[in-house]
Amino acid sequence: MRPRTPDLSQGFSLLELVVVVAIVAVLMAVAVSKYLALVVDAERVAMESVLSTLRTAVNMKMAEDIVEGRINDVRLLENSNPMDRLSQTPSNYAGELGGTETAGVPSGTWYFDRAEHTLVYRVHNVNYFQTVLEGLPRARFRVRVLFQDRDGDRVFDAAKDKLEGVVVTPLEPYRWLSYE
Repeated sequence: MRPRTPDLSQGFSLLELVVVVAIVAVLMAVAVSKYLALVVDAERVAMESVLSTLRTAVNMKMAEDIVEGRINDVRLLENSNPMDRLSQTPSNYAGELGGTETAGVPSGTWYFDRAEHTLVYRVHNVNYFQTVLEGLPRARFRVRVLFQDRDGDRVFDAAKDKLEGVVVTPLEPYRWLSYE
């Protein structure tokens, strides 16, 4: 005995159609939610990846200065543009800007503020980023030379001070919010 094939010529009942539409709507809502979470996480990871690369680059420059006997040159890294240490800058780096030039920087872009000596990342997913800064959501970073200031002049001098390292550090606290 052969199984009976359903007769599709009569179509679906209204109830069946409503159930199918409801199931599709729930699946779409879940998919969109997961997609947005991935987009926010991708931006966070991309920003952190650039920061990690910059931290490595400034530390390599410090090591090069030490190995080549130019330890006092390490102080030149203070407030410098860490993007200058890269052989290839990220495609979303707008360059060194100042004054009103920074107002037109699109979201998802890095730039170095010449006036403030800060590296800035303009956040794209602004609803998932928290900072104490007023205005457009952004994260600001500065290169700092860490040392024990034995002579109290606040300037690194290899003959007097003890070098501890070089960091690319945020100027203000920030955090990425998870998408819920």
